[in-house]
Amino acid sequence: MTDDDRDLRARLVAAGVELVATGGVQALGLREIARHAGVSHGAPRRYFPTHRELLAAIARHGFGRLTDTLAGADALAAATGADARTRIDALARAYLGFAAANPGMFELMFRHDLLEGSGTDLRRTSMPLFLTFAGLVSEVHPQHDDPTAATAALWSNLHGLAQLRAWGSLQLITGSEDIEPLLRAVLDTHLGILDTDLGRAAR
Repeated sequence: MTDDDRDLRARLVAAGVELVATGGVQALGLREIARHAGVSHGAPRRYFPTHRELLAAIARHGFGRLTDTLAGADALAAATGADARTRIDALARAYLGFAAANPGMFELMFRHDLLEGSGTDLRRTSMPLFLTFAGLVSEVHPQHDDPTAATAALWSNLHGLAQLRAWGSLQLITGSEDIEPLLRAVLDTHLGILDTDLGRAAR
């Protein structure tokens, strides 16, 4: 692939990133991405044989940003000497913050109905995020029989909070924009109530 080819691929992905930020997943039509990138409507097919492959490349960009966001939050917490329970708290807040700030991208990243069969290994991109959570969950619950299942359950709850808030469902049910009580309930349910005096989860 020539430098010009790589540049055009990057322009198409960048155009998609901009469109999903302003118009959501529904703005990611192939022609609209091409128009936004300033190329002919047939040009994307040269670099992305299917629409799904282009969407997957855009989603992979989102996973990269999410990874950086969570890594920064975890590094900041770890630098203060925080224990695993507190680091999970920081990661959860960063995850929800990313979802709230990037609703279109966040939706695309997990729309496997749109990305399935794209030929892009998004699992390889997203697994490090899960493994970071899993390692910390194992520290909080070292005796857990299945830390993978425990982590998946926690992540499912966090993702549900993020998505339901984006849809406005949580606000409708709770009558409040404040997600803090719900986040606290999720973390306490899965990890134990945090004993702030002792700096550990009470079991």
